[in-house]
Formats: sequence, C-alpha cells, structure tokens
Amino acid sequence: MEYTQLGSTGVTVSRLCFGTMSFGGDADESTSAAMFARCREAGINFFDCANVYSQGKAEEILGRLMKPCRDELVITSKVGIAFGQGPNNRGLSRRHIQMMVEGSLRRLGTDRLDVYFCHHSDPATPIDETLAAMNDLVRAGKVLYAGVSNWSAWQVAEAQGLCERRSWAKIAVLQPMYSLAKRTAEVEILPLAKARGIGVIPYSPLGGGLLTGKYTPTQRDEGGRLSTNKMYAQRYKRDSYFEIAQRFAEYARAAGVHPATLAVAWVKAHPAVTAPIIGARNVAQLEASLAAGEYKMTPEQHCQIADLTPPVPTANDRDEEKT
Repeated sequence: MEYTQLGSTGVTVSRLCFGTMSFGGDADESTSAAMFARCREAGINFFDCANVYSQGKAEEILGRLMKPCRDELVITSKVGIAFGQGPNNRGLSRRHIQMMVEGSLRRLGTDRLDVYFCHHSDPATPIDETLAAMNDLVRAGKVLYAGVSNWSAWQVAEAQGLCERRSWAKIAVLQPMYSLAKRTAEVEILPLAKARGIGVIPYSPLGGGLLTGKYTPTQRDEGGRLSTNKMYAQRYKRDSYFEIAQRFAEYARAAGVHPATLAVAWVKAHPAVTAPIIGARNVAQLEASLAAGEYKMTPEQHCQIADLTPPVPTANDRDEEKT
C-alpha cells in the first residue's frame, strides 16, 4: 500500500480509504469485521463513516472494530443529512452540529474525529454559522480537521476566504463524487483542491457498480444497486452512462485487468486525489478494489481511459485553449 499526505495537514494516509456505508446494512457485523481486517491487512489506515449510515449502526460497528488500533487510524464521520425525526434533526446549524458530533463520538467510542465532514450544503443556515461551529469543534479538540462533501467549488472558495479572514480552522478535506462516469469534479473542484493544498477523498469511484463490468446498454445486474436502489437508478439513468460502462469494460478486458481495479486506479491517478473511497458488501467483492492500491497506472493509460467518455468542459467554455 502506498501512503501520502492528506492535503496540507501533515497526516499520512493510505492511498485507498475504506467507506463503511455497508456496515450494519448490506454487511452484518461479522462481514464488516472481515472487511475491516482485510483492509488493515492490505495496509489501509483510513476509514470513512457517517452518522446516517445504517442510522448509526455503521459508527457503532466501526467503533468496536477500531478500538484496539484507534491511534493507528484516520477516522471520519459526517453531519447534515436528516438523522431521526423532527424539523431540527438535519442541516448545518450550530445546534445540529453540536448535537450530532457528540452522538458520533459516543458511537465510535473515541474522543475525537480526525475529519468531520459537512455532508451536504445547507441553504437554510448561513455559512458563517456552520463554519464557526466547525471551528469551535476543532478548537475543543473534538474534531481535528474540518471537511465538506458535495459542496460546489464556489462554496468551498467562499468558506476558505471566510475562514482566512476570521482565523478559523480551514476546510482541509473535500469529498466529491468522482468516477469515469461522473467527471464534473474535474472542472473546478479538483483544480481548486490542487491549488489550495486541500485533501480529496472521492466517493463512488465505481459509479455505484456501473464500472464493474456488469452493466451495458442491454445488460443489468439485477441484484446490484443500480437495479435495486432508487437513488442510484436515478443517478445513472441516462443511456450514455451504460455506453461508457460498456466501452470501459471492453478496455479493461483487453488490458487484462478487473474493471473495478482499473476504475479505482483511474480515480487514484488524478494528481489532486488523495485516496478514493472504496466499499463493498463482502470480502470477495472488496478484493478487486483493493488491488487498485498496488496498481501502477501510466499517464498514457490514464488518458486512454479518459478518452472513453465525452470531453469534460472547461470552466470558462474555451475548449480551444485545452492543451
């Protein structure tokens, strides 16, 4: 396993991060334990979680598993998505953030979160209230680094400027969606992160399973998330995604590499990416993604794979200036 710095933090993390969304849901506790052990065996020291994963069960399971090696690990969680019933059990208000961090710390059995993500932006709460609350958590030592997930580049830039002016803890890590099928992050998110020294841990490098070789315009995995989960079915409903999946699977077969390995390795090879978040329902499914930790992708191969999709637009639409 390769290791790198998490943005400008000085913290060393594995080039793959394991996402625990399946813990307590698709993966019961024994299966979760087996995947955790396999990740540790492979050298992963970076684990991503959220309070809403299995409504807190994922944090509880991860907390029990990491107890013997807590100080060896970099652990994240998130706040913002509705957690329980009630009008105030969601969002990024100071009240909600303060309540939710205490619950996450308790379920994880730890005294601090290495990274705490604002899971989504919250148009109902002024950004300075959110950032002030995150800064207070950092100053109190309950959170070591603040992060945001699913924020646009302008929101991140606004947040960083506000933090600089008020000497608050800056946004240290971003968690955007990014895969060969979903490349919007390349337009502004990844260049911003690269320029400002912000760590990036993208989620869904396999496109919800789209890039595992099981999907084509005429073929579906009936047991996969794209077939059984409404959110994923909506996210990848366009025929063009399945055309990309087919071209990519054919390329992977010709290269003699499992499509999942190649898809994760392609995301990992972007110079702004710290560590793609991989996930699985069981150890057998995990292996192909884990193999991306050792896969050496050449710049030529990275370009060949990128060319399997339509060109990504530039931020100013002056495509003639691309080099």
